[in-house]
Amino acid sequence: MSNHAFEKDYSDDSFWTKVKTYAKSAGETALEPALKMYYAAIDADTPAWAKTTIYGALGYFISPVDVIPDITPMVGYTDDIGVLCAALAATASHIKEEHVAKAKETLKQWFS
Repeated sequence: MSNHAFEKDYSDDSFWTKVKTYAKSAGETALEPALKMYYAAIDADTPAWAKTTIYGALGYFISPVDVIPDITPMVGYTDDIGVLCAALAATASHIKEEHVAKAKETLKQWFS
């Protein structure tokens, strides 16, 4: 199934609800690429094709329908991380240093 199938599942509210609810259990490994892409997606300079890829990956991340359920101990976020990392690799040229800095600052606030 394509990430684009999950684009319709994305919304800012559902993204932030999932991130805040599951921040500790998802951990920084899952959240860092998600946040970098989130900040890139809301940047007006990011092209539409990259936003579509990002929103598809973030939609998968927040979707309750998952290949590996997020409640599964130890491996629950493995598929999410894979999807996020693939989308991050595809859109890396549009992830600016300011997106990385915002993601790191958000993670610092949550995990410090």
